[in-house]
Amino acid sequence: MNDESWQLKVPDDSQYWVEMVKCQHACPVHTDACGYVTAIAEGRYDDAYRIARATNPFASICGRVCGAPCEANCRRGELDEPVAIRALKRFVTDKFGPETGDYERYRSGCDQRMLPSNRGDFERIAIIGAGVSGLTVAHDLIQLGYKVTVFEAYSEPGGMLTVGVPVFRLPRELVRHEMQAILSMGVELKCNMKLGRDFTIADLRAQGFKAIFLGVGLPNGRKLALPGGDTEGVYDGMEFLRAFNEGKPMPLGRRVIVIGGGNVAYDVARSAVRPVENISKSEALDEMGHGEKVAYDVARSALRMSGDKEVHVVCLESREEMPADDVEVIEGEEEGLHLHNRCGPKEIIISNGKVGGLRTVKCVSVFNTEGRFEPKFDEDSIEDIHADSVIFAIGQTSDLSFLKPEDGVESDRGLIKVNRETYQTTAPDIFACGDIAHGPRLFIDAIASAHTAARSMHDFLRGTRTDIALRKRWLPAAYTMAEGWHREARCNPPVLEGEHRAASLDIVELSFPEQEARRQGSRCLRCNINTVFDTSICIACNGCVDVCPEDLIKLVGLSKLPDEEAWQRVSQAGAEIALAEYQALSNAEKDEMGGIMLKDESTCIRCAMCASRCPTHAILMKRFEHFTECVSVPSQNPKILYPSGT
Repeated sequence: MNDESWQLKVPDDSQYWVEMVKCQHACPVHTDACGYVTAIAEGRYDDAYRIARATNPFASICGRVCGAPCEANCRRGELDEPVAIRALKRFVTDKFGPETGDYERYRSGCDQRMLPSNRGDFERIAIIGAGVSGLTVAHDLIQLGYKVTVFEAYSEPGGMLTVGVPVFRLPRELVRHEMQAILSMGVELKCNMKLGRDFTIADLRAQGFKAIFLGVGLPNGRKLALPGGDTEGVYDGMEFLRAFNEGKPMPLGRRVIVIGGGNVAYDVARSAVRPVENISKSEALDEMGHGEKVAYDVARSALRMSGDKEVHVVCLESREEMPADDVEVIEGEEEGLHLHNRCGPKEIIISNGKVGGLRTVKCVSVFNTEGRFEPKFDEDSIEDIHADSVIFAIGQTSDLSFLKPEDGVESDRGLIKVNRETYQTTAPDIFACGDIAHGPRLFIDAIASAHTAARSMHDFLRGTRTDIALRKRWLPAAYTMAEGWHREARCNPPVLEGEHRAASLDIVELSFPEQEARRQGSRCLRCNINTVFDTSICIACNGCVDVCPEDLIKLVGLSKLPDEEAWQRVSQAGAEIALAEYQALSNAEKDEMGGIMLKDESTCIRCAMCASRCPTHAILMKRFEHFTECVSVPSQNPKILYPSGT
């Protein structure tokens, strides 16, 4: 504990303790990660699944591909490395999730407290887009008593789960099971139905749909307007991923350049390095006889072993600035990707009417002094990278061609305008969220916004307003940790060898073995269990200070507190002294008046040694349990949730 950097805060409100459970607080849907990680460590796998599933209709998918803001905020990361929360979620969903083929646990696992208590009257609801936001809205509204129909433009549901996530990261069979679990609740799905092509918003209104949700996402990739950008062999990343994931990849040359430094760029690059198969294995085997199957497998194996692909990733950022996750960059390197940092694309080199390479210019800085994107280049430092194909993976754009003036839905810079608190559009009966409303974000962000949109649609139809109330309570804690928990190092889930990965479409990441899962779960610091001080019986013996292994408890004089706060406390204790008089005292005189116990929560490892050492039991270990609950109240203006000027 550094005296120069103390920031004092008295934990006298519930929000302080909510924020102490950093993983749960960071999760957009507030999944109790601490709860299911602890349950795994203790071997309570069924409980762990129910906790992981409670607020997340896509727990199984998030166990594979979530951006895991919970891990980024995990307190254990301040000591060594975060708990492997996402991989532990996968461990329990593998056991009990819908991918097992049993949907009953899924259907019964939704935390009903997150849904309004009043029910709908079976009004018809139209959901446009069977991605994570659309199906989350459907998941919530079907349970509230509405008739929900989902319209999907493609031949199967999933949205970016099937279009944008490579097949070697997310098994399509798992996606289908998670989709089917939602449909099993009574949701109707209509595929190959594209808004603007097969029907309009006016059609839906005429057919009696009382509310409409737009979950159309950002389906198109962005390209830079470079010289030569229209040459044969230049693609956008979304176009490429869609074709690759459908088992009908675009023709690529031997040398491929991917422009971009984010996770999507690495999805594209890692897909490009893998074998080119014009049709998927499952489709091929369905159509072939036995002899043909043998020949196909032999040819497929030969193709995998050829190893003649050369894929380059070109990005503006330095390695430290790259937005791609470290694991993506590391695994990409293991699979043979060539990374070029600090390179800006200048033009596509054309050779005989086709792509011959990419001319790059050195990027000297990406951001300005205020941290905004403003790249600067050294025009005297030019490098050509030879290639047969170039793929842009620099962002996504919308397709709002389906909107008509009479729909009443306004847009702004390619996104649908919404009230960010309710996700109602400028048309009162139409709602939108996910990427089409707030731009590209994580899947878990789309799920969180969809929960809000579903509540708002319910409010619009019922004439209510749903508030979110925090419920909390303190419980006694039987606090024991696994032996050696503080020394247990983080271990990532096992992955296939790099050479094998690059030569196949097999799933890259495997699941934790049971014993390793329990060990990794035991690393959790259990931030929902806290040391609670009762100052009325503290005798200031300093025993807790002496025994703390992290040296984070100190008993100090009042001079360490801001004067006004210290004066309030001494006044409450019965001292008759004016604020100005207190401020005039020297630090030594202030310290003589009283002391204060300081605890640095940022590095507390919850070892409970202070509680066990305290002779008066002034320190207790207690568990802070909290959740959010929907509360419906009458609305003064139920039909218009979109304030003017929003």
